[in-house]
Amino acid sequence: MSGGHIHALYRHGHGPLDDVAPQVKLAATLLFVLAVVATPREAFWAFGVHAAMLVAIAIWARVPLGFIGKRLIIEIPFLLFAVFLPFVGRGEHVEVIGLSLSVSGLWAAWNVIAKATLGAMASILLAATTQVPDLLKGFSRLRFPRVFVAIMSFMVRYLDVVIGELGRMRVALQSRAYKPRRIGHARALASTAGVLFVRSYERGERVHLAMLSRGFTGTVPEMASAAVPSAHWAIGAGVAALAAAVAALGWVLR
Repeated sequence: MSGGHIHALYRHGHGPLDDVAPQVKLAATLLFVLAVVATPREAFWAFGVHAAMLVAIAIWARVPLGFIGKRLIIEIPFLLFAVFLPFVGRGEHVEVIGLSLSVSGLWAAWNVIAKATLGAMASILLAATTQVPDLLKGFSRLRFPRVFVAIMSFMVRYLDVVIGELGRMRVALQSRAYKPRRIGHARALASTAGVLFVRSYERGERVHLAMLSRGFTGTVPEMASAAVPSAHWAIGAGVAALAAAVAALGWVLR
């Protein structure tokens, strides 16, 4: 993997969390998200503690909260879905500012919003402090299926190629005075999408044949693994254990 593949979610800076082994960050993030999902929706305080944990980690990692906030836009589709739940839910209804809302729908909306936001924040923190090659190394060292890691590595490697090809096709359309103004003009966009798919498929075939001629056996060779300091595992275990304890206490005190 080339070191030049830096995704848009990565923060161009350096903090203590950047130095933590990627497999530790991946494992801790997964366990934290599972703990958030397991937290009962009635335990409002528990979600506050989870959020406080993420804020504390962001401050320690020197990731600006504004950086995280801007990238939380990615969860807008989930929020829009949650907004409609109180209107379509069944069972008991309550009146809020003149609107008849389902109680179960309100709980479901809160559940989706709280857990989706916390999960997105945790994922953004992971992406902001871990470059793509390191993420792939982390998956490999956590013994994820090698085919899965290979697919991700190829996807990242050739995503820039496909985007570049799309950009050149867009310039070609513009140079031919293509300015869509009505539905009938969408035919050119559909043709562009089809050509892009064919070109990408053909490129993939050529790359695969080239790799086979160089001895490719179907899996990417495992990356060299260095020993992870025990302090790194202690940090990851501490975060996961605290999130799990909060979730468990939420069930007891709800």
